[in-house]
Amino acid sequence: MYWMSLKGHQLTTRSLRKVPILKPMDLMVEASPRRIFANAHTYHINSISVNSDHETYLSADDLRINLWHLEITDRSFNIVDIKPVNMEELTEVITAAEFHPHQCNVFVYSSSKGTIRLCDMRSSALCDRHSKFFEEPEDPSSRSFFSEIISSISDVKFSHSGRYMMTRDYLSIKVWDLNMETRPVETYQVHEYLRSKLCSLYENDCIFDKFECCWNGSDSALMSGSYNNFFRMFDRGTRRDVTLEASRESSKPRAILKPRKVCTGGKRKKDEISVDSLDFNKKILHTAWHPQENIIAVAATNNLYLFQDKVN
Repeated sequence: MYWMSLKGHQLTTRSLRKVPILKPMDLMVEASPRRIFANAHTYHINSISVNSDHETYLSADDLRINLWHLEITDRSFNIVDIKPVNMEELTEVITAAEFHPHQCNVFVYSSSKGTIRLCDMRSSALCDRHSKFFEEPEDPSSRSFFSEIISSISDVKFSHSGRYMMTRDYLSIKVWDLNMETRPVETYQVHEYLRSKLCSLYENDCIFDKFECCWNGSDSALMSGSYNNFFRMFDRGTRRDVTLEASRESSKPRAILKPRKVCTGGKRKKDEISVDSLDFNKKILHTAWHPQENIIAVAATNNLYLFQDKVN
């Protein structure tokens, strides 16, 4: 035992030690950047896609797509540039872009005009000419003031197999076969009941919302978000669909989500919700599906929900 003298008082070294006390607190997760890739875009970046070679990735804004190397932070290569000399001649913007999951030289990008261009980087350094052009012919009888706005593609995703790609516009999801450019092979209505509400959705700017979409691990099902914290899932084999809700009330541990249904007519059943009662401030724009398991992530405003398939 050691003794110390402090102003006439004798203290042991043991009495000077401070024992740490464990206090419970909320878990805090912080992200710290490992690299910063800067000064390559003038406009907001809408897409980032890592290449299958695991060495490069692309970043896209409204007018340009740049190719980066993961180890080089101060230099990128411009591979798509649709900016006209006179900005008054601008008729469309880039809305989303993604690399092919297996072919490192192929990527696609979508536009605000509802078109998708597939490009091959082997053809030229600047992919100003596309290899394939995907566009669905418009039905003249259904054309309206809102046609061009709701046809704008907000997201494009390749299937895991690389055979198909999925696009999301304001009202629907479309599945395209890469070997057929003229029309989609599958179309799924996400919230067709909103077609009668386009005028009010235009007035409150909701018509410009950008919804994402995703595939499940086996490419057999699709998912995308909607309003009122609803999200929609579609089975490609059976053509069945379901509407589910992400909310604090229905997301207790082990709780089973009940299918929801939107009523458009006058009479409403017990479990149905009227289209006039939908909350357009509650919206699910971002969704993700686990690549191997039936686990999904849904972002509803400032909440993130994780749901798992029922386990016996």
